Amino acid sequence: MKKITGFIICLIFFAGMFESVHAQSAKTFCNPVDIRYMFQPDGKYRSAADPAMVFYKNKYWLFVSKNDGYYVSDDLVKWKYIKGQGYPTEIFAPAVVVIHDKLYLTTGGGEGAGTFTTDNPASGIWTRVSNPDRGLADPATFLDDDGKLYLYDDCSDKNPIRVTQLDTTTFHSVSPVVDLFKGNPAMHGWEVPGDSSELKNNAPWVEGSWMNKINGKYYLQYAAPGTQYKTYGDGVYVSDKPEGPFTYAPYSPFSFKPTGFVTGTGHSSTFKDRSNNYWHVSTLSISVRHMFERRVGLFPTGVLDDGQLVCNTYLGDYPQYAEMKGENGWKNNLTGWMLLSYDKPAKASSVLGKNDKQNFEVSNAFDENIRTWWSAKSGKSGEWLEVDLQKQCRINAIQVNFADEDDTMQNGFIKDGYGYYVLTSSDGKTWTKIIDHRKDFRDAPHNYTQLNKPVTARYVKIINTYTPAGGKFSLYGFRIFGKAPGKNPEVVKNVVAKLNPKDKREVTVSWKPVSDADFYIIRYGIAPGKLWSNYQVYKTTSYTIRSLNIGMPYYFTVDAVNGHGITKGQNLIRLR
Repeated sequence: MKKITGFIICLIFFAGMFESVHAQSAKTFCNPVDIRYMFQPDGKYRSAADPAMVFYKNKYWLFVSKNDGYYVSDDLVKWKYIKGQGYPTEIFAPAVVVIHDKLYLTTGGGEGAGTFTTDNPASGIWTRVSNPDRGLADPATFLDDDGKLYLYDDCSDKNPIRVTQLDTTTFHSVSPVVDLFKGNPAMHGWEVPGDSSELKNNAPWVEGSWMNKINGKYYLQYAAPGTQYKTYGDGVYVSDKPEGPFTYAPYSPFSFKPTGFVTGTGHSSTFKDRSNNYWHVSTLSISVRHMFERRVGLFPTGVLDDGQLVCNTYLGDYPQYAEMKGENGWKNNLTGWMLLSYDKPAKASSVLGKNDKQNFEVSNAFDENIRTWWSAKSGKSGEWLEVDLQKQCRINAIQVNFADEDDTMQNGFIKDGYGYYVLTSSDGKTWTKIIDHRKDFRDAPHNYTQLNKPVTARYVKIINTYTPAGGKFSLYGFRIFGKAPGKNPEVVKNVVAKLNPKDKREVTVSWKPVSDADFYIIRYGIAPGKLWSNYQVYKTTSYTIRSLNIGMPYYFTVDAVNGHGITKGQNLIRLR
């Protein structure tokens, strides 16, 4: 019996090792996407937002607002920046479509707006096709299977999303403009503005259209309630025709991430990769230094058998695979590397004194909130930050999120990047270097490193050697991923969901705490087995959700999470 038990233990151990080695050899990424982010002219902040992505000539091409160019990648992991020429590169929300083996870029309002084309985007050079028929805001271009081209646009808290057909050569309208739909926050709780959908008297901004045709159905995606909110997400209307009429999908928002380290998944585009898997590339919100302080996120996406469109944002800022595993890989694209550094004891070489807006405490780098950050008193070489994981943990990847405190850069890209290295230790005395970026100076404000081989350690330390643009060494988050020893949390029980009788867009979900849980995830949806929306909940066992659609049944469960793994909820609660 002892031999059998020992054999089983060995099998479990080697199975875990195999899983770790497999994950370590595959390419992974972690949101926010690790690209250069441009400093904007109207404030000391970086931004990239409103992404449009296409797969063209066996590469991925990413276009964003006001970045003087665009990005290209072979694998969705490593990105190269290309400076654009021949079109207004300072515009918001460009649209992009492939027609007859050429790329066509359509810009919104402003000086020099229009449509531009190239068959060699790697050159950065574009040629004007036409001037716009009318002022555009947040345009989206869609080429149907029959060769007809459509333009969807608008960005307003008053006007509707609209559509018109375009000539594929001139890009001028060949049909009347048709109004499609406006926001309806009285029925759609997620469209109510506010970080918690609490600004009930405010009108939502409905914007950021994108169209996909999937299995003969037209999915017109749109963003609400506003780019600066944590609740910024994408809903969808569905039709049998590209010009409508469209019907609201009651499972909306299909793209939603109001909690976690970085939030907001609105104003997006949905595209296929080289393996015909869908991805959703979205706008993420920081919105502290400016409402347009934003980032880019990438999420696996799929369509259920009944046609429901799903963007999988579950732990969507944890490491995930760049290449999905099979046609249903989007349902669980996570590597299984858990966050080890959340709310752990930490210390630093120095701490910048607080100002009238915020403090810069060490704990801010470990609170899973990109809207707070730690800052040292200077950007001098030798400033450091250290975290105690409290256990000997397997470490697979590290994400360093720089906060650019007191940077003097405005309107452009910095010519260099942060210089630093990362050390690990088992006892806090003897240290081993595992990451070294002292000499490459890559401009990577959200630098994600997948280690070649996992390491085991308790202490992790980052040491500054160079801070660009005259700033201070500062981090939104020093995030350590891997696996802690021990076991998963217990199953969450006694889940209760109470609808607000005065506002049926609101529900309060509560549960009893379980041992060894770092935090919880409320999953919910409009049918059993379709709990694709979620809220991550920290340091409490009760949470009010205001994102429901009136008139729909909802189902809820609560997962428990720690550094070892996830225990899925087994208590399914129906809310009528």
